Amino acid sequence: MPRKKKTSTIHRFARPLMAVLAMIGAVVTGYLTYNKLTGSATACPTKGCDIVLSSPYATVLGQPLALFGLLAYLAMAVMAIAPLLVSSPEQKELREKLTSWTQPLLFIGGTAMMFFSGYLMYLLTAEIQAVCLYCVGSALLSTSLFLLALLGQDWPDLSQPFFIGCITAFLVVVGTLGVYANINNPTADNGSTTGEPAVTTSSGPAELALAQHLKDSGAIFYGAWWCPHCHDQKQLFGKEAKEIVPYVECSAPDGQTQTAECQAADVTGYPTWEINGERLSGAQPLEGLAQATGYTGPMNFQNSL
Repeated sequence: MPRKKKTSTIHRFARPLMAVLAMIGAVVTGYLTYNKLTGSATACPTKGCDIVLSSPYATVLGQPLALFGLLAYLAMAVMAIAPLLVSSPEQKELREKLTSWTQPLLFIGGTAMMFFSGYLMYLLTAEIQAVCLYCVGSALLSTSLFLLALLGQDWPDLSQPFFIGCITAFLVVVGTLGVYANINNPTADNGSTTGEPAVTTSSGPAELALAQHLKDSGAIFYGAWWCPHCHDQKQLFGKEAKEIVPYVECSAPDGQTQTAECQAADVTGYPTWEINGERLSGAQPLEGLAQATGYTGPMNFQNSL
């Protein structure tokens, strides 16, 4: 009677470990997605996190890059754990089919995530020149998932993962370069030299009065031309009042570096308001700015978040 092939330790624990790592990645990217969508500050020991996560590279197809990372990690977790949920002897054939189907998909996912993370690491060092611990952590998780998908699964022929990996890597590189092709060559719809979108709302008397009060009181609005939440803030004031608001542009025209003035002010995210020596992060409702600066003028603002 032939002896049953013994399953190696790495093959036995690879999928549970992949599921755990993928869920850790999902939690982290879920947190970053929430902060990006709400304009909340991100907890980080270095100021590089908010600079990186607020850069043009942090948005893909109009959505936070972290959202796509969240979906990728969830997909990896589901594929890793799916065969393990089929545990009864009667469903052995189904489990084997799930294992067979998900094996190449896990490797494709791990390869794609690792190469994309590698490109992001290049951007951190060569373009943005800031360190984001979340990005570095995600790159380590992606690399771990790739290694587990390669070494933790039983490949009858090593040429199979080699071929799959080469094709996946090529598609990821080409696709990534295509997605980010216009980052360094933005086009504007308001005649500016950057890709800053035009402010389309109009200003009422209340918006104009508040803008003048903010200027007179010494308030400062730090922002970046590519920052969607900064644009939301300008939309609240309207195109006439936003010319009065004391605004400091923190981003260079290429969208990749921070101006010396904002570096000296230690601005770590956009938008940032400095009012009476204190700072407010994120787009602020006009009523909140009025209260923070002691504004007593008309409050019938016509624009709202």
